[in-house]
Amino acid sequence: MAQPNSSAVQSRFLLKDIILERTDKFIEYRQSLNVTEIWVAGIPFSPNGKCLVLTHISSRRWERWGSIELPHEGLVCIFKCEDGENVGFMQLGSMEIRASKTDSEKRFRKGVRTCDPKVHVTVSCEVAEVPLSSTSEPNNLATQLADRGIMLRHRFKRTGNFADIAEAIAIQERAVALTPPGHPLLPERLSDLGNSFTSRFQWTGDLSHIARAISTQQQAVNLTPESDAGFPDRLNNLGLAMLIRYERTGNLPEISQAIAVIERAVSLTPQSHPKIPQFLSNLGSAFSSRFDRTGDPADIAKCILAQQKAVELTPEGHETMPTLLLNLGNAFRLRFEQSADIVDITEAISAHTEAVELTREDHHDTPRLLNALGNSLGSRFGWTREDTVITASISALHKSVELTPANHPDLPDRFINLGVSYMRRFELGGELSDIEEAVSAQMKAVALTPENMLQASMLNNLAISLVRRFGRTGDISDVVKAEKAHQKAVELTPEGHENLPSLLNNVANTWRVRFERSHNLGDMEKCISNYKSAATCTVGSSLIKLEAAQNWARLLNIHFPKSPQVLPAFDTTLGYIALHAGLEQTVQGRYIRLQSVPVLALNAAAAACSLDRPDKALEFLEQGRCLVWGQLNNLRTPLDELRSMDGNLADRIADISKRLENAASSRVATHTTMSLSGKIALEDESHSRLKLAQQWDELLKTARAIPGFENFLKPSPSSALLRHLPASGPIVVINVDERRCDTIALLASFDEPLHIPLPNFSLDKAKKYRTDLKILLCSGGLRTRNKDASTVLTVDPPTRPIKPLNRARRDAGVLHEVLSGLWNDVVKPILDALSLTRVDPTSTEVLPRIWWCPTGAMSFLPLHAAGIYTGSKSESILDYAVSSYTPTVTAISSRINNNRAIDKSVSGLFLTSQPNAPGATSIPGTTQEVQSIHSMAREEGTRVLKLEGSDVTVGGCLEHMEHFSSVHLACHASQDAADPLQSRFLLHNGSLDLATILQSNLKNADLAFLSACQTSTGEEKLSDEAVHLAAGMLAAGYRRVVATMWSIGDQSAQEVANTFYEYLWSHREGDSDGGFDGTLSAYALHHAVQQLRRRLDNSESALLTWVPYVHFGY
Repeated sequence: MAQPNSSAVQSRFLLKDIILERTDKFIEYRQSLNVTEIWVAGIPFSPNGKCLVLTHISSRRWERWGSIELPHEGLVCIFKCEDGENVGFMQLGSMEIRASKTDSEKRFRKGVRTCDPKVHVTVSCEVAEVPLSSTSEPNNLATQLADRGIMLRHRFKRTGNFADIAEAIAIQERAVALTPPGHPLLPERLSDLGNSFTSRFQWTGDLSHIARAISTQQQAVNLTPESDAGFPDRLNNLGLAMLIRYERTGNLPEISQAIAVIERAVSLTPQSHPKIPQFLSNLGSAFSSRFDRTGDPADIAKCILAQQKAVELTPEGHETMPTLLLNLGNAFRLRFEQSADIVDITEAISAHTEAVELTREDHHDTPRLLNALGNSLGSRFGWTREDTVITASISALHKSVELTPANHPDLPDRFINLGVSYMRRFELGGELSDIEEAVSAQMKAVALTPENMLQASMLNNLAISLVRRFGRTGDISDVVKAEKAHQKAVELTPEGHENLPSLLNNVANTWRVRFERSHNLGDMEKCISNYKSAATCTVGSSLIKLEAAQNWARLLNIHFPKSPQVLPAFDTTLGYIALHAGLEQTVQGRYIRLQSVPVLALNAAAAACSLDRPDKALEFLEQGRCLVWGQLNNLRTPLDELRSMDGNLADRIADISKRLENAASSRVATHTTMSLSGKIALEDESHSRLKLAQQWDELLKTARAIPGFENFLKPSPSSALLRHLPASGPIVVINVDERRCDTIALLASFDEPLHIPLPNFSLDKAKKYRTDLKILLCSGGLRTRNKDASTVLTVDPPTRPIKPLNRARRDAGVLHEVLSGLWNDVVKPILDALSLTRVDPTSTEVLPRIWWCPTGAMSFLPLHAAGIYTGSKSESILDYAVSSYTPTVTAISSRINNNRAIDKSVSGLFLTSQPNAPGATSIPGTTQEVQSIHSMAREEGTRVLKLEGSDVTVGGCLEHMEHFSSVHLACHASQDAADPLQSRFLLHNGSLDLATILQSNLKNADLAFLSACQTSTGEEKLSDEAVHLAAGMLAAGYRRVVATMWSIGDQSAQEVANTFYEYLWSHREGDSDGGFDGTLSAYALHHAVQQLRRRLDNSESALLTWVPYVHFGY
């Protein structure tokens, strides 16, 4: 017989963590088969064989934790059922294992020879190779004790029988004592003992137990060589124990230490290793715990990535999959609580639902999974208010409580969660029984919890339910109990804890409810004080602090409007709104977030005006409006001055700003049907944006530390805005708030803003005009440019069919009412305050300019056409000034401050007509329009290029826009209010979207004439974000834009465009050298509209023809 060579007998194998699985496809066949034990013959020091008890994991899986030694002679294993029947047998030899194992895959797999050929069973185990001299023991007692300790710990996890974990620790301590120093199994036994101490701590909460766990795990790590295959496992166990202690103590350095230890375990473990999913999941949990304390979005991003990778690397059907899905869902829910992104809670519910579905009802983990699912459903309800969702939440949480053993340490938390969902349903329906159930469940939770283990969140939730019940019943004792619970919760919350703002916010809510009953201003003062404390916390979720700041500002303004704290409160609130829609989000994500936040800039400005602080009102409006375009403007700010001080810093800022701008244009959103690898890629992308945003913030801090750059890229103070104003006329900001309406006028000759109250106008009027106008436009079909859209009433028959408006509304209809109302209550009072007088149309006097900067509902109203157009005393703004619009004052002042000359080599005009774009109605007039302009340009010697229809590609159009300072686009346009960067111009060969335009180099952009429909129409939900193509073209770099508020007719479009360009060429100064100058574009549009207007009458349909044309920019 062949003898083993000398090298082969220098070491032996240990078989660890044996798993037995049914692998046949006969799911329904012999479902009751339960393998309970393995009889093993051939184990050293066990001449009569040994019985290894198996743990039942599922109907098709059994496990045995611990290790057995494999002798060279091999082992014979017989697998038995609970009735003693043999299931099958298997022989194992050391040569077989040596030949099959690899360096990266330490698990050995082999099929069992079963007695029933329909039943297929596979055995797998981890293989560890140890030196021969150190494996043998004088007796087998230590091994037996160690194995039994592991078995007892696993049984304790399933049953919750405390005697099991106590016995496990006792016999594992003896096993460790029996293991001599230097023995290769000693680190493993120490680590197993540490795991048992951890399990006991999770049950008792006794800090001495987790301290023993950590010290024992540390000893195991210290005794294990880094090259040992078990070293990462020991690190993971140590890190997990540290994490668990942190979750009890809240000592921040401990969680950072835990993360470092588990990260090291992950880095030392191959991606193919079966334990890498567990390590990644634990790492994710550690990041989650730190996020819960600090609110650092980088931590929750890392957490989700780790949990997603753990799921991705786990084979389908693996017994750990439900736990991994649980952790992944918890991470998404945690981020949702901060981000309010509905995609996150959808992902959480999806993961938790799958985890529940993969787990049988009698599994010991089912209550935990149901609890998580109920919590996620409750969180979704808190956002969507869907009654079916909260009902499902309560159902899941009820079942979780019912399935949880009475002595289980998690039972109080599950009662709390059930109470929270009952309270949420009470908020929806007001049923007294729901709030009674909520209080009852949460009182049970507190009663079941030892005094030394009470948590602030537990008491906080009880207090909230008591306050809700007080609001329903008026029982003052509930408020008293709530105050005591809140006070205790505050005492239990360590300084600097992430949850402190939420807790203080809830305390404030209690005083608010009390005030609503008592009307005692003292109660309101306490309410406001707590909102302020929550809002000014240095830690915590910015979303929670935003909510607190809103309440602080609003309530202070209502009840104590003269308080010196009113303006600082609004300042704080607007700062949080900017954080809420930060650069770490895509542009689309920022707009989605802004839709969920009330526009407080208008409230703040109104409060400042009531305190006679128009300067502060101006700052509030500039800080709180057009946030996204403002962010883009900051990313594109010239860095010449900074470069003169620190060239390297300027280059780094320029690099990060460009990368942030490109990253912001991502438009792919995750959804539950997307593959996991796709979701991971999106999370990676999201994490990259977050890192860029954090680098951007750090670079700004560095720049602001340089003397003279303290306010670098901060919102401009009023004094700075006043330094760069146009000399040709005022900028007029109109603020419309529910409490008052005001105008803030800025003139180059004034040192401070001019405050003009508008006592005869109101938010209700603005909303009515907006609604009436919207209904009028929809009923008239004025939503797209087409040959039928003209509503012109000409003397001669038009060349295209007309869509006439209802005759009853033609002569004195809605638009007349809107324009006259705006004239009487808004525009004329402003002109009078500015001392602007009517100019005789026959005079050669140059009209002054006026820049309108409307807010809120005013953003949708045609201020540029305000006037009375009926009767003998008709007059309008057109008789007093030339109107332009600007999204913000900064858009004009920064243009004046950075007014660079256009490179003569690119000065010129690019024209394109797109009469037959696929999927859009034909607009043949665009061809004649562009040809006519082109002919004029050629006659004037202007550098010009005309491309029509399919002659221009999307890429070619963009290239020509870079090489020509001005562009005339005669085409269809599509505005996407939900994602403004997807707003686009429709070409024959594709669509040119705003995102692509913004990424181009348009540093010499001058004029963009958008001869398309609704290119300046905004979105009601984002009325102060200027989400339209005109503002987008300004953001892309164009200095001035001609656009339309609603549909334009093909014929009138040609007429206005031709007259517009005729004016520009006839009023140019000196020799243009073939260039094109759009400086007088506002006057040119004013002239063109007046020419069209004079050809028409003052009927409703005539007004609808010329009023939509607007001018934006400088």
